[in-house]
Amino acid sequence: MRDPIETDVSIIIPTFNGASRIGNCLDALLRQKPRPNVEILVVDDGSTDNTADVVGRYPGVRCITQSNAGPAAARNRGAAEAHGTIVLFTDDDCVPMPDWLEAMLAPFRDPEVVGAKGAYRTRQKSLIARFVQIEYEDRYRLMSNLDCIDFIDTYSAAFRRDRFLEMTGYDTSFPVACAEDVELSYRMSARGWKMKFAPGAIVYHTHPDSLSGYLKKKYKFAFWRVLALRKNPGKAVKDSHTPQLMKLQLLFVPALLLAAAFDVAVRPPVSASALVAVAFLLSTLPFAFRAMTKDSIVGVFSPALLAARSCAQLLGVTAGVLNARRYPAHAPSTRSPA
Repeated sequence: MRDPIETDVSIIIPTFNGASRIGNCLDALLRQKPRPNVEILVVDDGSTDNTADVVGRYPGVRCITQSNAGPAAARNRGAAEAHGTIVLFTDDDCVPMPDWLEAMLAPFRDPEVVGAKGAYRTRQKSLIARFVQIEYEDRYRLMSNLDCIDFIDTYSAAFRRDRFLEMTGYDTSFPVACAEDVELSYRMSARGWKMKFAPGAIVYHTHPDSLSGYLKKKYKFAFWRVLALRKNPGKAVKDSHTPQLMKLQLLFVPALLLAAAFDVAVRPPVSASALVAVAFLLSTLPFAFRAMTKDSIVGVFSPALLAARSCAQLLGVTAGVLNARRYPAHAPSTRSPA
């Protein structure tokens, strides 16, 4: 098997109305360490702005246009038309570091590795964006000591193309850029395929910088994650990316409501509501203490932000359960390798 440093590589960026964003991404990709065997493909998913004109200013970048079909279909189209043995994905709002490509390819020196994922960073200064970054870093902490992961996000993803196509790519029943990457990772993991975390493969990103934007995103993630789990129920208990305490914290709101009803009905000597609140606070302290070592202000506000997160996620899960009934309870069929 050829060294991944020598093999043909395709970098795929799906975009929809990304004219204002994609230039930064392409500039960063063209600053990667020079390699003669790399192609960059932009899949324009039915944009109504001047995305195609912006991409056309970059010689050597191939632009594939299609009618709007969603990000999963756009990524699949890019992989189908790619020439590389290894396909990499990033998003049009990401700015990869100059050594991103080499760091993403390094895990593939192990011939058993089928996929790899990199990491987010941000330069934002707002409290919420800093909190989001520490959230990601806390999950990277979980993954960094694992020999194999089961969670590859599309913002920094790489796969052996033949295996990606064998799995028929991303599930196009996910209409938005959310959880379709999780679902594919779960399917690959179910086959026992080896995937690695590459913490040095860094892309810079703009995180939500307001509380409302953050909570909307958490609602959306929880909503679509339900569908990924419906198709891959074996991952409901545990995966390599999701903190177990976060799942317990989803019970905070229903537990608090039940405790409040109990307090009203029984009037116990010790408030059940207060006990639930204290239990939740205690559950947030491990994260808060880790955050404190990086950013004291984020650490102080973490318990309140985690409480807000649990509320948004609970709403997302509840709505997601109702939505998931509209979809088949199975993953897309795979095809035999060529």
